[in-house]
Amino acid sequence: MDQSPRTPRRLERVARRRASRRADPQIDVFGFSQMKRLLVFALIMTVGLVAQSQNRPRAREAGIKVGVLSPGLLNAITDVGGLLVGHTTLIRGDDVRTGVTAILPHGGNLFREKVPGAIFVGNGFGKLAGSTQVNELGEIETPILLTSTLSVPRVADYLIDYMLALPGNEDVQSINPVVAETNDGYLNDIRGRHITRDDVFSALKSAKNGPVAEGSVGAGTGTVAFGFKGGIGTSSRKLPSRLGGFTVGVLVQTNFGGVLTINGAPVGQELDRYYLRDDLRQASRRSQAGENEADGSVIIVIATDAPVDARNLRRMAARAMMGLARTGAAATNGSGDYAIAFSTADEVRVRPQAQSAQSAQSAPTNRHVPRTVKTLGNDAMSPLFLAVIEATEEAIYNSLFRANTITGKGHTVEALPLDRTLEIIRKHGLSAPKP
Repeated sequence: MDQSPRTPRRLERVARRRASRRADPQIDVFGFSQMKRLLVFALIMTVGLVAQSQNRPRAREAGIKVGVLSPGLLNAITDVGGLLVGHTTLIRGDDVRTGVTAILPHGGNLFREKVPGAIFVGNGFGKLAGSTQVNELGEIETPILLTSTLSVPRVADYLIDYMLALPGNEDVQSINPVVAETNDGYLNDIRGRHITRDDVFSALKSAKNGPVAEGSVGAGTGTVAFGFKGGIGTSSRKLPSRLGGFTVGVLVQTNFGGVLTINGAPVGQELDRYYLRDDLRQASRRSQAGENEADGSVIIVIATDAPVDARNLRRMAARAMMGLARTGAAATNGSGDYAIAFSTADEVRVRPQAQSAQSAQSAPTNRHVPRTVKTLGNDAMSPLFLAVIEATEEAIYNSLFRANTITGKGHTVEALPLDRTLEIIRKHGLSAPKP
């Protein structure tokens, strides 16, 4: 099944062939039947995948309460006002299991209204495009795209196309696209680099607020975490008014390993699937490739509506690694572990300096005039740090809870078995009554 914009075009080609062969009634009937079968097949597969995901609860719905802070209304990164998320999911044939996920800090022209941002590198085995300029200037000027490792250059190129075409960018000659990745090559034909310009534009243009699709969708379609099916997960935390009332939202693309721990319960060990298991047992028979491996990568995207500058955003991003550690991540040599943080607060956005009539005649801009920006001080950051840690931990759990079993490239990666997982957590007294 192909859930990308290519499906309608394929149907259009079938329809055009049918129209050109109307002189032959038998060919006409065949073409019409073929088109109907394709439509029905695509519909059945799409509904089936959505139903599988919807039938699997999120961690909190299953009674797992992470941390002490309250989640936002949606318990999603979109609890940060104005932020948009979109996915393009590619499931086609036997070996295409990949996609794109787009995170837009706001719905306007990000080049003309940049947001402060920072990137923290937990382990730099990755290909995160745009990171050096973000950390040098402390600004993010494009949507953030997540995808498959070998598709990063093409996706970045398509993102540049998107940005250059926006009204107001007609004279722009430099764009810093931010594109992050994990390696989905176990389930996906990664060498085929199947992401197209239409796929990227579809993720960007379909981005919306509200609930976020999780699990085996978008950039998480072909990912594996802790030996089970990983994917996209999200969570949020809302600080009480006496701590500022700010919201922190997190979205993750999970494709890493270790010893799965949920709320402190040794789930991976009791499910007998964890990193170094065979080596520790000196097993004569090795596990299936990929089952207990820990390389792969994780991307953690952190958004907040708190007026935070780039320096403190980097400090927030660093705390995401603590949330990652709580889940049992091994941070192996081959795992690229990155956190991207930004603030959507209107008072810290970076806009072109307004020109007066007099300055316009004497200089191209008044760039030398000091800016006045109000930001939170260091002493106000600690509650936001905790919000990042908790939301990161829960987002990772949601990526596992919501993902369904996927087969691709001759491999099958099973979804986390929820009944057994919840039994383990309850046995250790680490679950809460279902809300």
